[in-house]
This record gives sequence, C-alpha cells and structure tokens, in this order.
Amino acid sequence: MADPVIFPTIEFALFFAVVLTVSWLLLPHPRRWKLFILAASYFFYGSWDWRFCFLLAFTTAADHTIGGLIHRRSDPIVRKRLLIIGLIVSLGVLGYFKYYDFFASSLINLLAPVGIDVPLPILNIILPVGISFFTFQSLSYTIDIYRGKLEPVPLLDFAAFVSFFPHLVAGPIVRSAEFLPQLRERHDPRRVAAGAGFLLIAGGLFKKVVVANTLATTLVDPVFASPASFSSLETLAGIYGYAVQIYADFSGYTDIAIGLALLLGFRFPQNFNRPYIADSLQDFWRRWHMTLSRFLRDYLYIPLGGSRKGTAATYRNLMITMLLGGLWHGAAWTFVLWGGLHGAVLALERWNESRREARGAERVDTLGRRVFRRVIIFHVVCLGWVLFRSDSLATALTVLGRLGSFGPVAAITPAVVILIVGGLGAQYLPSDLRLRLRRAFVSLQPVPMAAALGAFLLVLDALGPEGVAPFIYFQF
Repeated sequence: MADPVIFPTIEFALFFAVVLTVSWLLLPHPRRWKLFILAASYFFYGSWDWRFCFLLAFTTAADHTIGGLIHRRSDPIVRKRLLIIGLIVSLGVLGYFKYYDFFASSLINLLAPVGIDVPLPILNIILPVGISFFTFQSLSYTIDIYRGKLEPVPLLDFAAFVSFFPHLVAGPIVRSAEFLPQLRERHDPRRVAAGAGFLLIAGGLFKKVVVANTLATTLVDPVFASPASFSSLETLAGIYGYAVQIYADFSGYTDIAIGLALLLGFRFPQNFNRPYIADSLQDFWRRWHMTLSRFLRDYLYIPLGGSRKGTAATYRNLMITMLLGGLWHGAAWTFVLWGGLHGAVLALERWNESRREARGAERVDTLGRRVFRRVIIFHVVCLGWVLFRSDSLATALTVLGRLGSFGPVAAITPAVVILIVGGLGAQYLPSDLRLRLRRAFVSLQPVPMAAALGAFLLVLDALGPEGVAPFIYFQF
C-alpha cells in the first residue's frame, strides 16, 4: 500500500499541473469537465489504495439513490424511513471501518476482568483516508433533499462533488448545497481567481512545511513520545507547540484545498478564523474547523432539540454533540474525553450565561476582561489538545504530571520559541491587513507574481525540515 498523496510533494505538483491545464481547457464544456475531474479525483484517491475507490463509489451511489427515492415520495413516513436507511448505510460503513475494532476491543477489555469471554474478533481494519469527511459530505445531500432544501442532481454531478480531490481526504466539509449549484454555473478560465488561489496555496505550504513540520520534529513529537524525559517548561512548550502545530497543519491544508479549488473555478467555505483569540469556547468553535462546527450544529445539535427544550436538555444536547464530535475525530477514548471536556465547558458557559441573564446583569466587556477570558479559553483548549495528541490516557496524564517537574530546557530552541510566539501572535493580526496583502498580491502582473512565488518556494525549501509528514487530519 502506498503512502497517501499529500499536497506539498513533487508528485502532487506534477499531478495538479496536468489537471489544472486540462481543467482550464475543459471548463467551457461542463460534461467533459465533470468526467475528467471525476477520473482525476479517483486517480488521486486510488494512488493510496485503489481498492478503496470502490468504497467511495459505493457511498456515492447509495446516497444518490436514497436521495432520489426520498424526493420522489410524498408520504412523510416513507420519506423518513428512507432517510433512516440512508443514515444506516452510510454511517454503518463508517462505523465498520473506523469503530468496529475500537468497540470490540473496549468490550473485551471491559468484561475480561469479570471472567466474561466476548467472542468478537479483532480485525485490524485499515482506515480509509478521508472516510469521515466524504461520508459527511455525501450524507448532507440525502439530508438536505429530505428537508426540501435541495433538488436531486444527475449522478455524474453528485459523483464529481463527493470525489472532488481538493476536499476529498481532509475537508473542509463542503455541503452538497454549497458545491452542486456551482456545477451549474458557466465557468470561464479567464476569470479564475488565480492570484488568490496561488496566495492561499503558498500560505498553506508555509504553515505546513515550515511551522507545523518544524514544531513536530523538534519538540512536539519527542515530548509526547517520551513525556517523562522532559521538564515542566519543555512539556509546557510542547503543549503550546502542539496548539500551534495542529492549527498550522490543518488550516494550512485547508488553505491549500481552498486555493486548489479556486484555481479549478470553485469556491469552498472558510474553515478557520483566528481561533486562538476566542474569548469563550463557543467562540472558539465558531472559529475552529468551522465547517465541522456548522455540520454538527445543523445535522445533530438542532435535530436533538438544540436549546429549545429546556436547560437540562440543552446541556444534554451539547454533551452528546461534542462526545460524538470527539468520536468522529478518532476511535480512541482520548478523543471521547476531548469531546467530553469541550461539551462540559460549553455547558458551563451556557449555565453561567443563563445565571447572569436571570440576575438581569449586563455583561461588562473591558480589555482586561477580554484578555483574561482569552487566556483561560486558550489553556482550556490546550488541555484538550493534550488528550487529542496523546496515544493513550496514561500518556496524557504523564504529560500533565510533568508540568510540576523542574529540569533543563534544552528542547526549547530559539526556532521553537519564534514559531510558537509567531504562530500565536499572527492570530492577532488585523483581518484588514490580510485583505490588503491579498489585494496587493492579486494586483501583480503575471511575471512579478511568478517571480514572487518562485522566490517563496526557494525560501520554503531552505526553511523546511527534510521530508513532509502526512497532514494530521488525514487519520480522521
């Protein structure tokens, strides 16, 4: 089995150069473009393991068929039953590949101490890259048709949407209602937002290759691999480093994905908006992995009842949503605990807000209070990242336990300090500054733009460590 194809590689650059050239030639011919992009996307996914192309095709065919059946039925009971069948099929496939071994081994370990032998085999199932992402994207089609928000589309259109390679393996989670209407638009290759696309790709490459990879190899991976070997300051730096690493890694992937889509003539939703300046955990989830947050809100939290059925139900719905959101990220109890931590803090924030409203007290918002809230929320998020990054609860506890130990700080190099401070400080740059930089780059003529990109690639190659690790979210 080959390694997953990742964006910052020569192999992908050659692949995309061919795809982009042919895509621009075919944009005036919609059907030919769809057939080509479908073939290119399956080639991209199959370069990891061609057998899982059949899984992608099955998910696509199943949700397209169920969506069409729902649309043709008027009886609400029949429509609901069809929706349930669609959910069972898609989530069943996801559950088998991602969660069977986890739940089987957890049940065996739970009952073994009391002498109960559970006859469940451990299958060591290989997790298909991106299955969580393309399952959610495909399901959005069935659910939106059921809700009357979307009309069925031809199978070719739907297959091109589900397999579209820029978002296929790690998002952002693009809903069918966001992508499918763009397939009906007339695309002109002369009006493709090339400048904005190249700038996003360049920024994403810098985040991944320089920031995320350097922090991972020089600090974060060693700290979490052998936490007992590091002092309190080194461990704290490792935790802060992972906060910057996972943001740079995932938002870098998203930037590249959005940039690739722009070059191909398509717009993806924003996925990150300076999450570490959040002054509440609710605000954090409005800024972090925004497409997942909205998906969980619209397709899980609100259908559960949201905040409409009383205080206790609201807390329950928050906890269920975040626990399942944690489990979506990975089949391990550390992810469940990570989701539980976020659910508990979100419920606590809701309780505190309700109590304040009951007293009729106005929220006083000063600079000092905002700074205090941001510091607290950042450290709550970092506590969650310890669970998220650790391979077991024992490792997480060891990491946290090392915060009270003293010792050397050899692992904290100047490069590590610069990347952590710079990564967090960049969150506070004004949004309009980013827009001005983007406009300035986009306004460049083709030759200066190409020269700037070429110089950037040379700097990137000089600053980045040897090799490029797969993106963190590939495992989900």
